[in-house]
Amino acid sequence: MALKAKSPKQQLLIGLLTCSATLFQAAMMPGQSMPLGDWHQHLFSPAAAKLAPGLHPVAARDLVNLLDAAGIRYALVLSVAYQLANPNKPALANEYEHVKAENDWTSEQVSEFPERLRAFCGVNPLKEYAIEEIHRCAGDRQLHFGLKLHFGNSDVDLDDPQQVEQIRRVFRSANEERMAIVVHLHPSVTKKRPYGKREARIFLERVLPAAPDVPVQIAHLAGSGGYDDRTVDRALSVFVKAIKRGDGRMAHVYFDASGVCGYGDWKERAAQIAMRIRQLGVKRVLYGSDADPKMPPREAWAEFRKLPLSEAEFHEIARNIPPYMNKSRGNGGSLVSRDSARSRWP
Repeated sequence: MALKAKSPKQQLLIGLLTCSATLFQAAMMPGQSMPLGDWHQHLFSPAAAKLAPGLHPVAARDLVNLLDAAGIRYALVLSVAYQLANPNKPALANEYEHVKAENDWTSEQVSEFPERLRAFCGVNPLKEYAIEEIHRCAGDRQLHFGLKLHFGNSDVDLDDPQQVEQIRRVFRSANEERMAIVVHLHPSVTKKRPYGKREARIFLERVLPAAPDVPVQIAHLAGSGGYDDRTVDRALSVFVKAIKRGDGRMAHVYFDASGVCGYGDWKERAAQIAMRIRQLGVKRVLYGSDADPKMPPREAWAEFRKLPLSEAEFHEIARNIPPYMNKSRGNGGSLVSRDSARSRWP
């Protein structure tokens, strides 16, 4: 029996349904989902923005707009208060007052979006007021979750035993306050401090044991942006080997991949980066975009997606939730609901 020809309206309806089904299937593909969060972000007060030529203030509303454009729900905001104590820049009078003001400004900004943003306190760990500021931040409703340290902008030299002891005191203080730590491990590029396996081992063997009870997130896959510098891979290899042998000091250590893809000649080392991510374990790797105005969250994720990882691996990284996001706000609950997303950590 001959089939009856479909009317134009029927053909249009079938076409729309087919298109909708295709789009739905694409949306449900695990590898196509956007990350739950951007776990390495910054805000810049007018005072902080003045320190860098061409940098403009970035408020919480600006960040949330970028997250919305990318389809990302949450972000970790790392205070840049340590920039007010950067030894590579002109010294500020009443420096500690400026540092406190930047941390307080960050706290106030994040408080405007309590269901979207979480903030960490920032401090130069070598300053005499560093531990005092950690304890002060531990009493702040927005900042008590964690601490951001930037070894490069603070000119930390892990080859200096006295500095290592001071860093240990800072880590110990954060651990006592149950504050997670995000650390930019790479030393000062301006001062050309040595970096590689030796410095990574010092961090693993001397510094990490001072904070055994809190998450430690190593930024930029242990680098300072891009992956051109071969010393970065040498440093990262120390942590890879520690994980492989089941070193207990790595139990609470994670890595964010912010500022790696999209910079320099990273594509030439894409296979190496992907291999290292697998060796670290994708459940330890966090997405981040690092507040680069030329590489906002959506574009940064698109660059990250160019790595030769599988769809399942991209999906797992996109759904990873760092432990500090599930820490209670005191009289409130965790920021990321376990009903809407599942935390998966070693």
